Amino acid sequence: MASEYRSAEDKALDRFADMLIERISEMEDSEWQKPWFTADSMRWPRNLSGREYSGQNALMLMLHCQKEGYKTPVFCTFNRVAGLNYDANKKPLVDENGEKLPLVTIRKGEKSFPVFLTSYTVVDKETKEKIPYEDYKKLTSEEKARYTVYPKTNVFNVFNIDQTNLAEARPEMYAKIVEANKSAREARLGEGGVFLPVDAMVNHDLWVCPIKPTYGDDNYYSIRKDVIVTVLPSQCRDAEAYVGLVGHEAAHSTGAASRFNRFKDGTKFSDPSYSREELVAEMSAALISSRYGMAKNLKRDSIPYLKSWLDHLQEDPKYLKTILTDVKKASGIITYQIDRIQDRLAEMHAAGLEYRAGGSVDLLPASSREQTLTFDPLDPFADLRPQSTAIDPILHPQLAEAPFKHQSESIPEPSLAKSPISR
Repeated sequence: MASEYRSAEDKALDRFADMLIERISEMEDSEWQKPWFTADSMRWPRNLSGREYSGQNALMLMLHCQKEGYKTPVFCTFNRVAGLNYDANKKPLVDENGEKLPLVTIRKGEKSFPVFLTSYTVVDKETKEKIPYEDYKKLTSEEKARYTVYPKTNVFNVFNIDQTNLAEARPEMYAKIVEANKSAREARLGEGGVFLPVDAMVNHDLWVCPIKPTYGDDNYYSIRKDVIVTVLPSQCRDAEAYVGLVGHEAAHSTGAASRFNRFKDGTKFSDPSYSREELVAEMSAALISSRYGMAKNLKRDSIPYLKSWLDHLQEDPKYLKTILTDVKKASGIITYQIDRIQDRLAEMHAAGLEYRAGGSVDLLPASSREQTLTFDPLDPFADLRPQSTAIDPILHPQLAEAPFKHQSESIPEPSLAKSPISR
């Protein structure tokens, strides 16, 4: 009897599921004291050219680095490694004496790791002619309506640079790469250890729904009211904990009907069917925190849900595909906005405006200013404020490129007793 065909994507999902199961089990064995990512694995993965991996690829590569102990989160394909041995004319590289440089190769016995890349085929609905996706993105909304876009997931295999002999064959190049990726992205902390970009997002209404810090014990996203409620930042042990809370609930908020439409009508987060949603929010929050050099411990209310997923992922690794898709979308939109706010804070400082925790903005002495103002000093975040509660091209142009709605696969949820998470 012939064995069942397993595509490269299926095999990659199996590997991702095993890795995720192993990490959740390790967190459980530590009585949930271990964070999703340790300090050494918080650095954001990049390719050899310096381009950052996103979403699901970043998540899995960080887990991969953590498991294998890689200190530098830089990855490359086999062809990219081979290309380091030749110039633009495909001639072997030589030193100043005309001697061939040592070959850069993958070390014998090293195994690659899969990453996903989505490509798009664009077809005219009437003529059936295809056009390049880059040309499609330049069309107006009316023109785009004439076409159907078909996404395809491609799998590429990559190696960490420490799986190559780059350190010996190109020591100067290797040293530069290591130096550029030595530490996690520094969090911009204000007085009292507050992470200012998230503070500004909360206090200046820079998210797609209101975020209301309130004294108490509750942290939740309300589907009905479309609002996030968190405890006060001062009630958290540190900035890391508060950023993790905001990231978790903001990830939930991306599932609203006006955004990525992940929720079923008439249900609540406390329903058993939302154990999947809790995993999406937890992994998104872990990615968000790690991007800014902060650890993310598991949200206590999430523990019952993640325990149930240990068995479910073992039974059906394919379900991880839709989870990773949602994590990519949710974490991508949130980090995109936080990055914009972080850049604006730097611009404000250079222009003589200093943002303070809690939302106030102070004018620095004239001698401290490096440039003239390019934005309204009375409302320096005006152009960053979402103009709609939906996720639109103004907030995240990349997400507007794919004109198809996300649809989850119809796979049964694991049975689980109710445990209040969000309302």
